[in-house]
Amino acid sequence: MLTVHHLNDSRSQRILWLLEELGVPYEIKHYQRDPQTRLAPPELKAVHPLGKSPVITGGGRVIIESGAIIDYIVRHHGGGRLQPDPASPAYDDYMQWLHFAEGSAMLPMLLKLYVSRLGAAGAPLGPRIESEIDNHLRYINEALTGRDYLLGNDLTGADIQLSFVGEIAGARANRAAYPHVDAWVRRFQARPAYKAALVRGGPYSFA
Repeated sequence: MLTVHHLNDSRSQRILWLLEELGVPYEIKHYQRDPQTRLAPPELKAVHPLGKSPVITGGGRVIIESGAIIDYIVRHHGGGRLQPDPASPAYDDYMQWLHFAEGSAMLPMLLKLYVSRLGAAGAPLGPRIESEIDNHLRYINEALTGRDYLLGNDLTGADIQLSFVGEIAGARANRAAYPHVDAWVRRFQARPAYKAALVRGGPYSFA
């Protein structure tokens, strides 16, 4: 059985959601952020040297990185669900979105968080960071025009991977300015599996 090493208020919440969508049995080991630093506890380093979450274990494997975890779970437990046929052109789009989430879209969100802690010293970087956030959210917004999910009317692992960006946009940006992104977030948050994952995972600030 898979074990999800789950850190509160983190990207590991989307791994719980994926497993609920697929109906895959799993266990959770809970970890709590330090209330002052918001960093993960040192206990996670006993699971993987980077001490980050999400990380899953099972079958003698330790797998890190949300995109790799989602790909692994869908390939090994999905039975063809939540991804297009690998032989189809849609699969290339799926993989692009899967990598876009962490490779591009999350970076300006994280920069905004870290630079804001610098106060006035970080102010000169603000306009560039905001421009990049807008650039990425407009791109996602346009892609969602006329469709429920990134690849059409069906949820895929790419939506689950990018979901954290959409949720963070509600806290770090004006998500209402991107109506298709906002509707997409509300749509996936209404899914029964998403709600079940919240129950399993515990308090989550971005729901």
